Amino acid sequence: MTPDRLSGILAALADPTRRAILARLAEGETSVTELAEPFDMSMPAVSKHLKVLERAGLIARGRAAQWRPCRLEAGPLREVSDWLDHYRRFWDESLDRLEDYLQALQKGDPDATPN
Repeated sequence: MTPDRLSGILAALADPTRRAILARLAEGETSVTELAEPFDMSMPAVSKHLKVLERAGLIARGRAAQWRPCRLEAGPLREVSDWLDHYRRFWDESLDRLEDYLQALQKGDPDATPN
């Protein structure tokens, strides 16, 4: 994944409204009107959020007569998860070292030192 693509995905995910839209789409395809219902904003504002999500590749919009369905495209979320895995390993290793240190302290090991 290119850094610019990752930046676009993360920027799209930074907004709570867009995250809520994605959460709703995780339940299944729905119309723009239905997506807009829980939000206290105009349809043009919702459309702007959808455009950001679409540019990031997180949703796809279709057209079926008068119905404009939206659906989740989860591939970019996998890309973000893969990128985060490196940092997840770092924190897991750090927490494992902390756990070892705390166990040594609890056992009364006078030579216990944090790693």
